[in-house]
Formats: sequence, structure tokens, C-alpha cells
Amino acid sequence: MTIQQLEYIVAVDLYRHFGKAAAACFVTQPTLSMMIQKLEEELNTKLFDRSRKPVVPTELGAMVINQARIVLRDLKMIPEILDRQKLIPEGTLHIGIIPTIAPYLIPLFIKDFLSDFPNIQLSISEFTTDVLLENLKKGNIDVGILVTPLQLPSFREIPLYYEKFLIYSSEPSKKQYLLPEDIRGDQLWLLEEGHCFRTQIMKLCELQKQSDTNLHYAAGSIETLIRLVDTQNGVTILPELASLHLNAAQKTKLLKFADPVPMREVSLITDRDHVKKHLIDLLQEAILHSLPDCLTQVQTGKRVGI
Repeated sequence: MTIQQLEYIVAVDLYRHFGKAAAACFVTQPTLSMMIQKLEEELNTKLFDRSRKPVVPTELGAMVINQARIVLRDLKMIPEILDRQKLIPEGTLHIGIIPTIAPYLIPLFIKDFLSDFPNIQLSISEFTTDVLLENLKKGNIDVGILVTPLQLPSFREIPLYYEKFLIYSSEPSKKQYLLPEDIRGDQLWLLEEGHCFRTQIMKLCELQKQSDTNLHYAAGSIETLIRLVDTQNGVTILPELASLHLNAAQKTKLLKFADPVPMREVSLITDRDHVKKHLIDLLQEAILHSLPDCLTQVQTGKRVGI
């Protein structure tokens, strides 16, 4: 059993195609197939069901591949240990982040981080929560930035900040503070399915969205929700960090929730046996240093689950 063979079976599991896996590993398909076949002979078990299209692991194969990922991840820790001893941090950090956080958080720290650590390359991708977790599990990214708690035993959560929810409405309110039940489902603009922020708002308002309008729009971003309120009226809910980017006229449309104010927890998330700990620690410090005062103060309210 060799490291190459472990890399090959992980690649086939990732791409579910021998040809694509071979290309990703920079070998020919016959070479990759032969090496996997030798491993199967050594283990005396079939790792993949080749009769299926796309190819899928067998039940025992899935267990072997999962262990292979752990072995390969542990091997990556050797250069990480050496990197920690260097005076100048270097390396590549692959970050996954959900779309309702990315446009508001990344600009806060990215410029200073790249300036302070010119030998660190950042690779940042936006994913919905489910896709992010799958990429983290497969080792395609090193760390995620998303809403927690997830309460998944295989991951470690590192809370960064808590941000309040605010109401963005085209109509003023006679109340100084609103309750979730004050928000009507037929007036509420929501993100499309798959976004955890949509799930949070549905839970918060305890509603199933219904609309009697002739426009049904599945928004893909918070910025789209804001524009819909501005042009089509209605109401949406914003996380606090997103509200800081509104212009003066738009900020007059913000309404507050009554206590306990609903809020969300934003965290770094890693595999429990994660590598690149030093780089992730530097990322955490940079984010915390960049946060506006409203997010660094002690927050009291009700954390909304996902």
C-alpha cells in the first residue's frame, strides 16, 4: 500500500470517474486503474463498483477511502509542523465561506492580511453551507466561515462574532421595536432554498412563506433582497454587518427587533484533526482585529439556529 494508491482512490471518489481522477493526479488512466487494482488485490476487496455510472465506492470501499483521507491529512501535518517554526508564515490557505457573509466580511480583513503576510496565498470560494461542509470533509478546503452552531462531532467550531438581525422595510412602523410575529409572510422577501439564512428567518418568524403577489422571486443574495424592498416594497431581514453598507436613505428603512434581539453566530469551522493550524490562527486574529465596534461589544439576545 502506497501514498500514491491512497491519493488515487480519494481522487476517484471525488470525481466519480477514472479518467477525470487520472487527469487530476497527472497520470494516465491505465496507470491509475492498475494501481487501484493492485491495492484491491492487496486488500482482497473491491473498493469501487465499476458497473455504476458514475462510479461509486462499495460499502467497504467507502470506509477505506475515509481512512485514506485521514492518513493523507495527517501526512500534510508534517510540513505544517515545520512551517510553525519559521519566522515568516507561508503557504496556501483554502477558505470556504457562505454568500451571506462573504461580501461584508472579506473586504474588512483581506487587504491587511495580504499585506501583513505576503508569503501566504489565500484561495477563497463561496459555497452554501451543505456544499461547504462537504468540501471541508473531503479536504478541498482548509477552513470554513459560516453560521453556527452545527453540533457536528467531526468538526470544530471557533466563534468569531455575533450579529443582530435588523428589519429592512419599505414602510415605517408605529412601533419602536418589532416582534417576529409582526412580520407578515406575504410581505417578506427571502433568499432561495439552500441558504441557511433563509432557514433562520423562517424559524425566527415561525412561518411558511406565502404570497398573493404576481411576482415570485428566489433571491440569491442579500443585496438582491435590499433592491427588491427598494423597488417592489415589502420587507426583508438583514444581518447587522450587511446593514453597515447601506446609504443614508436606506438606513432610515431599518427597524429593530424587541428584546431578546435575534442574532446569528458566525464561526470558523475546521476538521477536528485539521492541518495548517498556524495559518488558521492568523486568519482568526486578522478577522477579529478587523471587526467594527458593534460586533466586538458583548452581545445579548437570542441566537437563532439553522
